[in-house]
Amino acid sequence: MDIAGVSSALSNVSLQSKVSVAVLDKAMETNKSLGEGIVEMIDSAAMERSVNPHIGSNLDMWV
Repeated sequence: MDIAGVSSALSNVSLQSKVSVAVLDKAMETNKSLGEGIVEMIDSAAMERSVNPHIGSNLDMWV
């Protein structure tokens, strides 16, 4: 096997590794922002229940 071929293969592996890490980093950032959004929605729902505790606690159904 020639040195140039080995060098090229190692370079490709290094690039693939860097791309994988970058994609994983982006996915983690996205999940973090989604999690923060969910926490914010839960907090706002808790605030609504503290102001209007009767809203959403009962479901009346007529058949």
